[in-house]
Parts: sequence; C-alpha cells; structure tokens
Amino acid sequence: MTGHPRRSRGFTLLELLVALAVFAILAALAYGGLNAILQTRAETERQAARLAELQSALTLLARDLNQAAPRAVRSEYGDVLPALRGGPLAPLPLELTRGGWGNRVGHARSTLQRVGYAVEDEVLVRHSWRVLDRAQDSTAYPLKVLTGVRRFQVRFMDEGRQWLDDWPPGVLPTQNAQAVQPRLLAVEVQIELEDLGEIRRLLPVPG
Repeated sequence: MTGHPRRSRGFTLLELLVALAVFAILAALAYGGLNAILQTRAETERQAARLAELQSALTLLARDLNQAAPRAVRSEYGDVLPALRGGPLAPLPLELTRGGWGNRVGHARSTLQRVGYAVEDEVLVRHSWRVLDRAQDSTAYPLKVLTGVRRFQVRFMDEGRQWLDDWPPGVLPTQNAQAVQPRLLAVEVQIELEDLGEIRRLLPVPG
C-alpha cells in the first residue's frame, strides 16, 4: 500500500514571532557590546592624546629650562630684566632667556631666545620674542601648549636649597635688576589640570 508523500510543514506565526524576538534580543546584546567596545576605545584614545599633550608641554618646559642662558635682556622701556624671572610678582609666572634656538634658514639673529609661560583662558601659552632686547613695537608670539589648565605656578630652589616663590630673590622681578643674582638650582613646576588634577615636576637649571 503506497502512502501519500509527507508534506513539509512551514513555520507558524507564533514560531516566526519567537524567532524574531530571539534575533532582536541577540542583536541588541551584540550592539550593546560593540557600542561599549567603541566607547572604551574612544576614551582610551582620548586619554592617550591628553597624556601626549601633557608630555609634550612638560618636555618643552624642561628643554627651555635646561637651555637657560645667563643673558639679561632689555624691556620695551629700556629696563634691564634678569636672565630668568618669575613668581606671583612677575608679569609672567616664568620668563627666561634660552639657548639653542635653531636657525636653519640662516637669519641674521642670535641663537638665544626670550620665552615666557602664562595661563590664558585655561590654556598654558608659551610666549616667544624674535629679539632679546625689545623695542616698543616688539611682538610676543604665543603658542598654545596645554589645554584645561586651572593653575600654573612655579617655585625656585636657590644654591642653599631653599624654596622661593619669586625670582630673583630680594629684587622685584618687575624692577630694574642689574645686580649679580644668586645661583638657581632648579624650578618646580606645578600644573593643576581640570581632568588630571595636580602635576608637579622638578626641573634642573644649568649653573
């Protein structure tokens, strides 16, 4: 006796709905996992970029101080300014003459350069001048080196290993300073960042 061939049974509506629900749950879980991975990656890249920015700023500061030169300069008003000055009483928290200013195109200028640091609108800015002894029309060229800065402060260690808030000691950094100054051993840089908190670095100064 020959039977009728068995017909293939299709999915019922209920089975389709269950399958779709399972697929939607798996897709949501997969998207959530992928989104978490992408967010973690983006945050890691952001932190890496931030640390690179901080490292670059600290390297620039260290290089300037490591190449500090004992060359006083004249302000736009003719006053003699110390080779290095800074602190709360100074116009800029840190200002100095440094050597090693590259001159690849052979301009007729010194290899010494006057630079200074200050915080402007929560950005640490490095100012530089094209000339050492300024005229009244001399321009400072700003370079943004670090963002998100709440505070930039420096302290100075003298040859007796005493910490001073202002340099040169005993003379207001805004006044004419032609006298021989004591030796400076190091500068402590304190930077307070809005996301990383306070960073401190002790940077030696050549004697």
